[in-house]
Amino acid sequence: MQTIFDTKSLGLLIRTERKAQKLTQEQLAGLTGVGIRFVRELEAGKESCQVGRALQVASSLGLTVSVRSRRESET
Repeated sequence: MQTIFDTKSLGLLIRTERKAQKLTQEQLAGLTGVGIRFVRELEAGKESCQVGRALQVASSLGLTVSVRSRRESET
């Protein structure tokens, strides 16, 4: 499991998985129903990218997102 702390690391994870699946940005955009510009900005770590769309892209790549409280990790 990879820990994501910011938009840059999320973008890198998305890009890495897309390339591992041998998809172009255009293909990923078509598969997920988002624009190519959104995919480019997401992979670049743009902070204003919409969370819902980012989750949609991640899910299309087979990535799961989970959130854990710091309190949970302290136990």
